[in-house]
Amino acid sequence: MSEVPRPLPGFAAWPTFPFEGDLRVKKLDDPVAVEPPRHGDDPSECRACHAPDQAYIWVSDRWRVRSLDRPTGLPMVLILESRSHLDLGDLPNMLAAELGVMTVRLERAVRSLDGVARVHVNRWGDGSAHLHLWFLARPAGRLQLRGTFLSLWDEILPPIPEHQWRENLALVAAWLAEFGGTPLAEPPRIDWKSPATLTPVAQSGPDANGPAAAGGALATAAEAPTPDVSESEAARDRGAAPDDPATTSADGEGTPGAPAPSGDDATAVPAVPGESASTDEIRVVPGPSGFPPIGEPGTQRRTRAADKPGPVPGQRDGSADGQGQRDGSADGQGQRDGSADSRDPAASTPA
Repeated sequence: MSEVPRPLPGFAAWPTFPFEGDLRVKKLDDPVAVEPPRHGDDPSECRACHAPDQAYIWVSDRWRVRSLDRPTGLPMVLILESRSHLDLGDLPNMLAAELGVMTVRLERAVRSLDGVARVHVNRWGDGSAHLHLWFLARPAGRLQLRGTFLSLWDEILPPIPEHQWRENLALVAAWLAEFGGTPLAEPPRIDWKSPATLTPVAQSGPDANGPAAAGGALATAAEAPTPDVSESEAARDRGAAPDDPATTSADGEGTPGAPAPSGDDATAVPAVPGESASTDEIRVVPGPSGFPPIGEPGTQRRTRAADKPGPVPGQRDGSADGQGQRDGSADGQGQRDGSADSRDPAASTPA
């Protein structure tokens, strides 16, 4: 007499169930009187106790995290183990409290990976006596992998690329190391080759003005010597030009620091800032040796009286001591443009 097949449980019709087709339930074996020992019931034979730290991705004084030996179908599968040979019910209060902290911390680390929506935390304990918790990352968007059968899908799906797997391991290890411990997983090495030379190659044709040519021009410009700054320019940068004659201004006075034309090279000087642009230009001619140039009579600019403040009795050019101090000289003797004993004849020329 044949046995009537038992009906399939309801979860066989769930969308998350990984199998379809003609299925039947296995016959349930009879119970045994004594269960066989688990691996690690004898601590001397425990593989977790004898595994070196190099076999883990992160270690601390009391906890270690390891991965499988190869990529699988899920983005990440990790195992949290206690360093001491204890099972879940054997943990002292301190390690029991730390287990809660480590569980939350590792779940957050795995969930921080790209493409991870949820992290399943499982503890079975039927295969090994050494405490170990499983952390399985469910891929984002894969709704068919939700729920109870995620561990089955991990073995059904094609494995992820190894470089992505190693990168995920390194990221999780670095996350845990932020709170202590030692990260041992390293990201995959980048296989790159440097160019043979960094010198731009000369180009010809339509691409001669491209980026390579521009780079060569920049390199040439960078190698060109920097011209020396003349003493007169350096003096002007310091605010004084003792060796440069001044240019005559609208009232017959020189402007410190302006280059002085001489001989036939005398040129027209533009109007002083603040004055009308329609005023006539000043014709300057070289003065006697040792004196600044003098405005040529009849060609000096005419300014309105309202455009120029009137003189203050006993004071010239803003001097504070009323002794005719000019151009910032400290002795009040009419020093001009750095000369200690000269007077400007252009000051007596009527406007």
